[in-house]
Amino acid sequence: MSYIKNPSSIEKRSFQIIQSEIRDQYPDYQFQSEMEESIIKRCIHTTGDFDYLQTLEFHQDAIESILSVFQEKGTILFDSPISLNGINKRVLDKMGVTYVCLVPQGCGLKSGKTRAQQAIDLAKEIAGPKLFAFGESTEGLTYLLENMNAGELDAAAILALPVGFLDVLEVKEAVRQSSLPSIVNAGYKGGATLVVAVLNAILYQAGQVETEDYVRYSTKQNQE
Repeated sequence: MSYIKNPSSIEKRSFQIIQSEIRDQYPDYQFQSEMEESIIKRCIHTTGDFDYLQTLEFHQDAIESILSVFQEKGTILFDSPISLNGINKRVLDKMGVTYVCLVPQGCGLKSGKTRAQQAIDLAKEIAGPKLFAFGESTEGLTYLLENMNAGELDAAAILALPVGFLDVLEVKEAVRQSSLPSIVNAGYKGGATLVVAVLNAILYQAGQVETEDYVRYSTKQNQE
């Protein structure tokens, strides 16, 4: 057996296999745009789960709104250190985008609120356009929506990708029914690593910054 030792070659071959599986198992499937294709394929690459072809939803020009946050040098607020650790910081730094996970910072506050609620309260102090990226906390996402409905906080876009069972379907439906630009995964699936997959796919496909690890994976380049 021959081994592929170059990480970029491994990733490239993986995306070729993903495209081959889509072509064979879902011959009638059509991506709505090259950007959505890149996002969905990277989610499949991260999870090994082709259900994301059917469950990942894009609402209210979500991708354009996320790109605007990047262009305006806004802030990405994560609900998990896992997502913060996985995002491509080198690209974000060159773009001038700020990124932070506020949950640990809220641990020491004595307000009678949970860590997730404290994190959302801290977000109110951050100026500029904000992208909220949820992969774990349904409670934090619910509290964010409550604050937005009360006019106490605004969000340029939301990644509503929490994984779990308690209140997950309800809060995702609340985001879906709102007028907020959002990317939502239907059902119980999601997670911090899915947040990373979505955001890195947008960064790479947009191609606003050239880096050594910048690669585009679209249908045209992965037909073999």
